[in-house]
Formats: sequence, structure tokens, C-alpha cells
Amino acid sequence: MGSINRWLRPEVYPLFAAVGVAVGICGMQLVRNICTNPEVRVTKENRAAGVLDNFEEGEKYSQHVVRKYVRNKQPQIMPSINNFFSDPK
Repeated sequence: MGSINRWLRPEVYPLFAAVGVAVGICGMQLVRNICTNPEVRVTKENRAAGVLDNFEEGEKYSQHVVRKYVRNKQPQIMPSINNFFSDPK
């Protein structure tokens, strides 16, 4: 029981949360690539098709919802605060 108390201190919870989020993001990306990437073929029937020129499917995969959302946004984390301190009035 003494070794469990060594690892489950409240100071370690943020570390567990950060590692859990990182593992979740990696798992999500792996599932996304296996399930929706047009160049990844898991089943034998799909692999037998060879190289396909399916540009529409590739465009749909690369231009996903998140990329479409941030396409016309400024690359800033807090643009209102940045504009407040940087733009002269």
C-alpha cells in the first residue's frame, strides 16, 4: 500500500492528465488514419485494387472540419488581447 501512495499524490494528477490527453490525441489520430485515410487499405480486397487516383477522397481527407474552421482565422491565441496592446488607437 505504501507504493500506491507514492504515485497517487495530488501533485501527480496534472501529469497523469497531460499524458492521458496526449495518448488520447495519438489514439484519435491513429483511428482516423486507419479508418478514413484513402491511402491506407486494411482489408485484402482493398489492397488488391492497387494504386487508385481518387483525388476527391484525398481532398476530403486532407481538408477536414478543423482545417476548414481555422483557414481564415488569424494565427493568434488571443487576438483581442493582442490587438488591445499592439494596435495604436
